[in-house]
Amino acid sequence: MTLAIFDLDNTLIAGDSDHAWGEFLVEEGIVDASTYKQANDLFYQQYLNGELDIFHYQRFVLEPLTRHEPAQLEAWRDKFLATKVRPMLLDKAITTLDHHRDQGHTLLIITATNRFITQPIAELLGIDNLIATEPEVVDGRFTGHVAGTPSFQEGKVQRLAHWLAERNATMAGAWFYSDSHNDLPLLKQVSNPVAVDPDPTLAQYAESQGWPIISLRD
Repeated sequence: MTLAIFDLDNTLIAGDSDHAWGEFLVEEGIVDASTYKQANDLFYQQYLNGELDIFHYQRFVLEPLTRHEPAQLEAWRDKFLATKVRPMLLDKAITTLDHHRDQGHTLLIITATNRFITQPIAELLGIDNLIATEPEVVDGRFTGHVAGTPSFQEGKVQRLAHWLAERNATMAGAWFYSDSHNDLPLLKQVSNPVAVDPDPTLAQYAESQGWPIISLRD
């Protein structure tokens, strides 16, 4: 099994689904506009700076999910996918996915964004395998806590190792596409790291290592 691994946000899609979900909640009046938007933007900047406390951030993201019934959350998510996510889809990303499919590679998305948001995006992209941060669910309701290790920075390496062990597979010949320096721990582990529309820190590192640097934007 040759893996073609993809980060999601700002790699396969032209935006950050986690941050966009927060904007959607504000626009729909589901959360307090002023305080939530300010915190959402601050967390996103911390992520870009490589300073994000992932557990603190996930508590912030998951808290609104605890206050509503699953059916209501799913209805909002459907609208979010239609209005926010579909416009982020990239033709070149679809072409890249198809290229790996044609070679018989196993496609996998690995993302720090939680599964509630990312599972339907993976389905839109036709990707069956997803490693995402797992929200804790008890009796069918979100608790606001993370279950297990968030798939962020070194956590992506740990979660992928566990995923591979469950399948008696290895990373031999694996590809990993990402835009973010937060993914350097995993990019350094694969045979074929690819920087996709990279942030300045990743761009500089990729250039120093002779890694391919590509764009999937139009």
